[in-house]
Amino acid sequence: MGPGFSPGSETGSSVNDLPLVPGAVDAYHLSSMPVLFLIVLIDLIGFGLVIPLLPFYAERFSATPQQVTILMATFSAMQMLAAPIWGRLSDRAGRRVVLMTSMSAAALAYLWFAFADALWMLFAARALAGICAGNIAAAQAYIADVTLPEKRARGMGMIGAAFGLGFIIGPALGGVLAGHDLATADLRAPGLLACGLSLVALLGVLLVLKESLPAGLPPRPRKSRLAALRDALARKSLARLLVVFFLAILAFGGMEATFALWAMAQFGWGPAQIGYIFTYIGVLSAVMQGGLIGRLTARFGEEKLLVAGLALIALGLLALPAAHDLPVLVVAVSALALGMGAMQPSLNSLISRRAGAEEQGEVLGVAQSVASLSRVLGPLFAGALFAGLGRDSPFLAGMVLVVVATALSWRLPPAAPSAAPRPAE
Repeated sequence: MGPGFSPGSETGSSVNDLPLVPGAVDAYHLSSMPVLFLIVLIDLIGFGLVIPLLPFYAERFSATPQQVTILMATFSAMQMLAAPIWGRLSDRAGRRVVLMTSMSAAALAYLWFAFADALWMLFAARALAGICAGNIAAAQAYIADVTLPEKRARGMGMIGAAFGLGFIIGPALGGVLAGHDLATADLRAPGLLACGLSLVALLGVLLVLKESLPAGLPPRPRKSRLAALRDALARKSLARLLVVFFLAILAFGGMEATFALWAMAQFGWGPAQIGYIFTYIGVLSAVMQGGLIGRLTARFGEEKLLVAGLALIALGLLALPAAHDLPVLVVAVSALALGMGAMQPSLNSLISRRAGAEEQGEVLGVAQSVASLSRVLGPLFAGALFAGLGRDSPFLAGMVLVVVATALSWRLPPAAPSAAPRPAE
């Protein structure tokens, strides 16, 4: 019995082959959301295993601080180029094929990463992973396919909760596997485990997850990455949200890229302690996005949550330079975690609601591309500030960027009429 077979159908056609009628997608596919959550969670545990350890991998090969931040940015640079392509492919071929392709490539990239014995191999493995990183935009498009607009922030929060939990389990597990001492750290085991987890997630998509792309949508004309970005920026409400996304991720990405270097200089920490901090951030982010975002959205609305989240991120970045002991550090990273937990699903939902049913993958792919550009420039910008102006300067500069994003989030323009709801809505 293949994955396209539907019980009760002698022809083997699936529910996805049936005409889209009101409520049909939600009745069938909402049951797949827990499966999607588990698949994304497993994949992101593998992602979380490696990310906090990247500076330690690079330092083993005598990389400079600038090279460390460039390594952090390599994945996002490749993702920036590829994300709109994967988004359009998911609108045409379906969400499952993009999820399966990206997870297969991630497994190969982690395997290469684990056996890297030179700095260039680390860069090449991260570049490969970035080129084929289409899983998040596809997962977000899946959520958009099966949720009503007013419930979309909660659905996007599910993906955010998977991120949070992935960064609870992944960094802690990576820190335990690597060990406390940089000189004797086992940096191969985390990469091998990340490879295995990506294969498990791939099997989950292959064997369990059903296609969510609504049947009967009109085909989208082919367009280049620049054309997709230009079309998105031509819509006033969507363009403003993309600028907010760019600034917020630029600041947060710079913080992530330099935090390990900052903590080594500030507290003399090693991989395990860095992993514990990322784990704590993951716990708070998962609580916000997995448990609170739905109720908070229903009470306050996505736009107010977006502004509140950005304000918390700005306060957290301002507090980090003052963290000379653990209690102050906990307050600072708590504000960062809760702020990201409120900001990201609200922003993704607002972006999705300004896109039509037939362009969810494309628009969310453009948003991921904008975020990837931020993750390229953020580490480079932060690395230059870290080397030139001191270890606190990336956090203070990031705070200024988030303040600008907060100002832009006030009184957002309404969605354009072209962002029509799905037929199922």
